[in-house]
Amino acid sequence: MAAQVKVMQIIARMNVGGPAVIVAELMRGLDKSQFEQILVTGYCDENEADYLDTVAKDVKATRIAGLGRSVSLIADLKAFFGLVSLIRKYKPDVIHTHTAKAGVLGRLASLLGGRGAVRVHTFHGHLLHGYFSSALTKLVILIEKFLAARTSVLIAIGSKVKEDLLAAGIGRAHKYRVFFPGLPAPKTGSKAAAQSALGISSEVLYCTFVGRLTQIKRPDRLLDVAAECKRRGIDLRFLVAGEGELFESSKQRALKDQLNVTFFGWRSDIDQIFASSDIAILTSDNEGIPLTLIQAAQAGLPIVATNVGSISDIVINESTGYLTATTATEMADAIEKLVRDPQLRQMMGAAGKAHAERYFSLDRMIKDHSDLYRSL
Repeated sequence: MAAQVKVMQIIARMNVGGPAVIVAELMRGLDKSQFEQILVTGYCDENEADYLDTVAKDVKATRIAGLGRSVSLIADLKAFFGLVSLIRKYKPDVIHTHTAKAGVLGRLASLLGGRGAVRVHTFHGHLLHGYFSSALTKLVILIEKFLAARTSVLIAIGSKVKEDLLAAGIGRAHKYRVFFPGLPAPKTGSKAAAQSALGISSEVLYCTFVGRLTQIKRPDRLLDVAAECKRRGIDLRFLVAGEGELFESSKQRALKDQLNVTFFGWRSDIDQIFASSDIAILTSDNEGIPLTLIQAAQAGLPIVATNVGSISDIVINESTGYLTATTATEMADAIEKLVRDPQLRQMMGAAGKAHAERYFSLDRMIKDHSDLYRSL
């Protein structure tokens, strides 16, 4: 029998969000008789929920201080040398890095400590738009170009993510693979049961936003959409699941402007929230491929989202939902069409669900990674 392939997964922090979900599913899903895995990660910030503590309690990790989000020369150096010694001790066959900071520290550490290890990096999105000043963005691109030349395989989480990275000159086309994230099918129950469990009325239509309330996700734009819907007399309520640095200010504004918005805070029962809903919405300025929209599609919801990042891999415009410009007016137009036409909601929701089952299944994601690791 062939020896197990030793895979080291490195991610900066397992805060609740897409990359953590994908890494946890890889840790659980790869065949243990063929792969031996170790997960290396840092610590979350105080205002972030840690996915390993809250949801994936079965997934074990080796923690390295300083690998988390904040950038500090001393902490980063400590994390770097911690990674080097861990790589030397574990001697992985494949070093697979996820997210920007872990991608830099992990790949540099593997150059020093990982003789013979194959480097794989996943771009779960990128930092080329909406994060840094233009000078800092140029520096990020230079670092990524240097590392891409020393990485065997670059995985992009969506087609647009890959196109943007290639356009910036990061890596060569032959090194890229597009691996869509895969999620387990949602636990299904009736809409009425889900609404009753959440304590919400079945008389109202619900448009749901799930995500961190942070600048790049533009909760202010979501509230602009809610205000526009109110102005037009569109009868629906917005549900918001998620927290972040704009959580309190968003709640205050909704209260002050008397908007039809319910804030649930951070939740682990997203399946239930989508099962209670009629429409899903995402208002971001930039995205990789948002897993919450895959969950919404799996739940059979039509989606209204800004046409940014690789959202177009999930939402097929005018077939499974609407991709709009980043204006509240255009988003409200799309919502109004869906609110006024139950048949359109049903049709788009069913088309979205079929698309998600085909492209975003957990089995497909596990197979893509297993085949890749074995081939390397």
